[in-house]
Amino acid sequence: MTEEGNRDVLSRIADALERIAPPAASPVELSSGDAFLWDGKSSKAIAPFSPIGIDLLTGIEPQKSRILDNTSRHARGYPAHDVLLWGSRGMGKSALVKSVVRALQTRGQDIALVEAPSDHLETLPALFELLASAKRNFIIFIDDIGFSEGSSEPRALRSMLEGGASQRPANVRLYVTSNRRHIVSRQMSEQDDPVNPRDAVDDQLALSDRFGLRLGFHAASQDDYLAIIARYAQAHGLDFEREDALLWAKQRGSRSGRVAWQYIVELAGRAGKYLT
Repeated sequence: MTEEGNRDVLSRIADALERIAPPAASPVELSSGDAFLWDGKSSKAIAPFSPIGIDLLTGIEPQKSRILDNTSRHARGYPAHDVLLWGSRGMGKSALVKSVVRALQTRGQDIALVEAPSDHLETLPALFELLASAKRNFIIFIDDIGFSEGSSEPRALRSMLEGGASQRPANVRLYVTSNRRHIVSRQMSEQDDPVNPRDAVDDQLALSDRFGLRLGFHAASQDDYLAIIARYAQAHGLDFEREDALLWAKQRGSRSGRVAWQYIVELAGRAGKYLT
């Protein structure tokens, strides 16, 4: 085949590939929209953004009040804290963050949520730069954060929260959930290190100190667990028996908001009702 023929074949192949290639994604408009998901390279809108109604969250009233006040201040451009929500699994940490943002949106406050998975922390500076150019306020939500032993990410995140070259912009606050109060667990290997062992532990625990507001979530008492079920059941027109609800929790070895909601799902299924 001649050189001209080769060029013609290559040109036709290129044209065919261009036709079957997906169109380039359009940049997401951050000046509107309720919630977004950051994948480490770009953001996409979350629609619909329909978290659980804040009034349905029961047994965490003090935490609800404090985070609602802090988030409202940030939405209005006033000084506000980065927030660490720590404690027992299934007690509403993640649900509360989303519900608070949605509650403020329904009240007319201009604030949006950006979910950033914890495995993309190294890309947060790029996200900060993107959000800094938008003329509104944002909550970056990092759920269930954790670090492996020896990771450099705690120090990098500390720098972003306070004092570093890539610190978060004024229109952004970080809300982070963790099962541990200090985010990073104390490893025995750190305590056995003969070179400044206390410094190694303090360096990691200092990360939690960068959050101006730290809210603890503890396992639900029996009364709290039943109160959560009662609130859900009332909202969805369901009846329940106390002993049946307690048996449900006993079989799962846990009392929490998540277990209570799973029981509501079970009740609705038994009754042949839809949950909306």
